[in-house]
Amino acid sequence: MYPIARHDARLALRELSAADVAAVATIYGSHEVTEHLSFTPRTPEEVDGIVARSMASATASPRDEYALALTRKETGELIGFVRLALDPHQQRAATIGGALRADSWGLGYGRETLRLLLALAFADLDLHRVWAARSPDNEAAAKTLLAAGMTEEGRIRGHVHVHGAWRDSITYGILREEWPVNESS
Repeated sequence: MYPIARHDARLALRELSAADVAAVATIYGSHEVTEHLSFTPRTPEEVDGIVARSMASATASPRDEYALALTRKETGELIGFVRLALDPHQQRAATIGGALRADSWGLGYGRETLRLLLALAFADLDLHRVWAARSPDNEAAAKTLLAAGMTEEGRIRGHVHVHGAWRDSITYGILREEWPVNESS
């Protein structure tokens, strides 16, 4: 499925372009933004590679990764980087994740972003299950995942090696039948 273009009243998901490297670097290069992610801040060169790989995966056949720009609908300004990746170990399932620019936190964009990703997963890709993971210390992500309709499922111990140590992850999931159909727009 290419290109992806999905939106709600305030936000839009779209394919990444080479012109997005600087905006993504602002997000992925931030210590504040990456504090609870599974990696440390990325250099501009690393982000260039991430965007290039994301653009290449967008036209792969079959497509198994949807790395997308999250923008403000009215202005087109990139405020986030999100990813939905099909899970090769589960039938019709995917994992989702992403990051928002710090100045976009606390405005409800996280919940809206998750709803857009879930609509992509269930309405467009006809998936059965979507899951996500968060750092145990990221309470804002916990609230956002629950507000988007996901259910906390458990803890993966020693899941991620970041900042020189192993860290657990708290997992969340949602099944197609739990997803509200009226949010598919």
